[in-house]
Amino acid sequence: MGSGQSWKTAVASSLSAALAALRQLVGGFGTALLALALLVSIVLTAIACLAGVGLLLAPVFLRAVHALARRERARLARHGVEIIAPDPAPTRLLSALADDITRRELRWLATHATLGLLTGLLGLLLPLFAVRDISFPLLWPLAPAGSSSTSLGFGTADSWAQASVVPLLAVGWIAIILGLGPGLARLQSRPAVRLLAAGPGTDLTLRIAELTATRAAALDAHAVELRRIERSLHDGTQNRLVSVTVLLGAARRMVARDPAGAEELLERAQSAAEQALSELRAVARGILPPVLADRGLAGALSGLAANSAVPCRTDIDLPERCPASAEASAYFVVAEALTNVAKHSGAGNVAVTVRSRDGRLLVRIDDDGHGGADESGGSGLTGIRRRIAAHDGVLRLTSPPGGPTVLEVEFPCGS
Repeated sequence: MGSGQSWKTAVASSLSAALAALRQLVGGFGTALLALALLVSIVLTAIACLAGVGLLLAPVFLRAVHALARRERARLARHGVEIIAPDPAPTRLLSALADDITRRELRWLATHATLGLLTGLLGLLLPLFAVRDISFPLLWPLAPAGSSSTSLGFGTADSWAQASVVPLLAVGWIAIILGLGPGLARLQSRPAVRLLAAGPGTDLTLRIAELTATRAAALDAHAVELRRIERSLHDGTQNRLVSVTVLLGAARRMVARDPAGAEELLERAQSAAEQALSELRAVARGILPPVLADRGLAGALSGLAANSAVPCRTDIDLPERCPASAEASAYFVVAEALTNVAKHSGAGNVAVTVRSRDGRLLVRIDDDGHGGADESGGSGLTGIRRRIAAHDGVLRLTSPPGGPTVLEVEFPCGS
């Protein structure tokens, strides 16, 4: 039983790694196309510079190279390949030619436009070849006479028996994807890791300060949460349980001389115990709502919307589960935002949109209230920002006077 479970786990892990590699390769194919177009433009501009007519375009293309390099770092970060960005590079031609960062980014551009394009094309074509060959027996009767029976362009199928052999080639494509997919993804990203990262002489003070601030925000958010739980237990549940104890003691003393009074006290004690249990459940839901484990983030947010004081509609697209910490943070953001809308906005409607794309979770809350939301006004936005900062995420708030208010949150949700 243990070996069977281990085998299933290994297969699932291989499939997951292969799919992640294909997503990374296809994404790299997109940036490789941009790199190729930019490389051709730079070569043409360099030729024009020899004639003295392309110098004005050089800063534009240098900025485009830096922007594409930033995009590639962000794309790889979504796939778990963290690349520390160097200091901003110059865009003036003479300064850029003497700048090591610019020279390394240009080397990456040339490599990605060739090697990255080739590996990305393989990541795009291999699954298409597999699907085409595995479905060929179904499509064979519709194929024109003399057409190729394989995705590689060789062989023809003149009978059902010959057509039924083609899916064996699809098995080979799938084996290549499972065996070589992760390696191709690493090969495609290797030039970026080597050339787009900060050099050994780069000052990382800003990045260290950013990580220190993020860690401090996470600790502050944790401390605030602990204080909230302590207050809830001390001011609510503990008082209820003390009341239960007092009432039970009084009922025990009265049971002999005044049974009716003792029964009344017991009823009050039962009511206080039920209230204490309800408050304990509320505290537990505040720590990590059980509905997240039972129904996932989509079901939990639908429950929040159904219980919202302001009519709320949801648009949730989550192809797969996020880590528990990310789901809990997204749930907290939406719960706090809906509370703020009900208390402060005067809105008639609110919309919650949630998307999970490329390892990033995006949460957007729109309301048609009077606007004017401000973090300094004690509206709970500070708590949201601290919790998101703990995930190295960002919060964007648009709330002009008169409304509407749009709260957007984005943070990593990769495993």
